[in-house]
Amino acid sequence: MSRARRSTGSIASPKPVLELGGFQPFSTTDWPGQLCAVAFVQGCPWRCGYCHNPGLQSRQRAAGAPRWPEVQVLLQQRAGLLDGVVFSGGEPTLDAALPDAIDDTRAMGFGIGLHTAGIYPRRLEALLPRLDWIGLDLKADAPGYAALTGAPGSAEAAAESLQLVAGSGVPFEVRTTCDSAWLGDAALLAMAAQLRALGITSWVLQRERRPVAGVSGAWQTAAPAPAALCDRLRDEVGLAIEWR
Repeated sequence: MSRARRSTGSIASPKPVLELGGFQPFSTTDWPGQLCAVAFVQGCPWRCGYCHNPGLQSRQRAAGAPRWPEVQVLLQQRAGLLDGVVFSGGEPTLDAALPDAIDDTRAMGFGIGLHTAGIYPRRLEALLPRLDWIGLDLKADAPGYAALTGAPGSAEAAAESLQLVAGSGVPFEVRTTCDSAWLGDAALLAMAAQLRALGITSWVLQRERRPVAGVSGAWQTAAPAPAALCDRLRDEVGLAIEWR
């Protein structure tokens, strides 16, 4: 009796599945001018001093977090009712499954938005043809980046990503959280000059939020920066400023 021939074929590895930390089925603020859903990807390698959602920093999935296949079912039910889906985080470009998730979402008829801090420039560059809008977080001026993010080399990564986005032709906004503990007037003016040098003419400044002492889950939003600083950003650098 002859022996059965041993198979030499290899079994394909399963595709990675996007790891989510949360899902918001409806938002009017995460993509300006668009009605969207927001998928929050779990994980971020930076440890920004003002981070108000540290639960998304770890790559470990939290108990009760939605699973991507479940979210896909919800999105299919909302096709035609929403303009797009924003992939946020955490840092969504951390996840190797993001490109496939974007392609699957676009196939349902949704536009694609991305929130990113520009942590991985090469991954961001590869994603640009898939995107309809980008919200790029600029954290600090170059000397202050590593201290704020806790990550050496973060300033260089962010600067490269900013250049990629500015030259991509994809609609975008650059936004910065104005936490007074990290950013003074000099830092903001240096950041404004960096933007203007790339031909960027507008900048979204987000007011810092602080937890309310003794009240679980409550946050207090700070007032905008003094008008004098906004005037300098406009008059000296030529940037249109929007406060949120």
